[in-house]
Amino acid sequence: MNDLDLLLTPEGSALLDEVRDTDPARELAVATRLRREHPAELVSAALGQARLRQRAVAKFGAEDAGRMFFTPNGVEQSTRASVAAYRARRMAASGITSVADLCCGIGGDAIALARAGIRVLAVDRDPQTAAAARANAEALGLAGLVEVREADVTEVDTAGFDAVFVDPARRGGRGRIFDPEAYSPPLSWAVSAARRAPHAALKIAPGIPHEAVPEDAEAEWISDGGDVKEAVLWFGTEPGAVRATLLPGPRSLLSRGLPDPDVRPPGRYLYEPDGAVIRAHLVAEVADQVDGGLLDATIAYVTADALRPTPYATAYEITDHLPFNVKKLKALLRERQVGTLTVKKRGSAVEPEELRRKVKPQGPHAATVFLTRVAGAPAMLIGHPA
Repeated sequence: MNDLDLLLTPEGSALLDEVRDTDPARELAVATRLRREHPAELVSAALGQARLRQRAVAKFGAEDAGRMFFTPNGVEQSTRASVAAYRARRMAASGITSVADLCCGIGGDAIALARAGIRVLAVDRDPQTAAAARANAEALGLAGLVEVREADVTEVDTAGFDAVFVDPARRGGRGRIFDPEAYSPPLSWAVSAARRAPHAALKIAPGIPHEAVPEDAEAEWISDGGDVKEAVLWFGTEPGAVRATLLPGPRSLLSRGLPDPDVRPPGRYLYEPDGAVIRAHLVAEVADQVDGGLLDATIAYVTADALRPTPYATAYEITDHLPFNVKKLKALLRERQVGTLTVKKRGSAVEPEELRRKVKPQGPHAATVFLTRVAGAPAMLIGHPA
């Protein structure tokens, strides 16, 4: 029996409830006590699962994570629930009612699709992973909409489904995989599978080169709470479209093919575009919204003279623009009694913690310093959120 088989027994279920909130620092003591009444392998499985559930709260929320079953890889590789829900809503809004979820993992995307009212065939070749996906559909009351199949996704017939969703494995024995053709299965196979279906969505790493995006796909970069989570290639939507979507919201910025903004001197305001906007190469669209330009041709900081709020960038009011000089920065911060210093950087080799140690901020006030380049020259811009 594997860990999941043990945990799905009545004894395993009761033990999971008992160890739910175990402090990792007390695991050894708890394990020693429980092994007097339960098999050692069951105690280990329950404590291991409790640890995974605690880690999964950040992605799935406490309620779902507390009922679901995870593998270590499943926690790492699964989609954040908010992102999966957004993608599922987008599919449902386009009229999709059935999806073949290939490389389903522990079922995070299948759950979101089913909750959007979509029938799902969830496929994974790893027996324990497929078993976890099946257990999760049961635990969340979605077994009626989710069929889980243990199989090689390259051998699954997806005919008859409105769409396919492919989430290739992007981690190997040595960590993250950056070459799309080294995904499992390779991106080229996923694209071929997508083209055979009426609609498709391929989840890929946000660092994918734009030149690797197929011409007949829409490319979407998604951030959640300011953190870039993934990119998606959509087929059957708007070929060639490029967009950045920000969650919560959602708010989507669509490329208009604008030329790169001009470089101009620092204005009163600095705009820091969301990471999804930067990954999607849509900084020009943000600059156009705020009537701004770039501080440097190679850096994604936008400067402007007026405050024009946009959901796609965070605005800062700049009070000082200085050439990079640690002594001058330290003196300025001491003069203004700045004790809380936020350090942001683009195009600078200086590490934020190293700078804080050198300037030793002290006082009741707060400030933000941007370490960057202005027209190619190292510079410091000091200010605060607008």
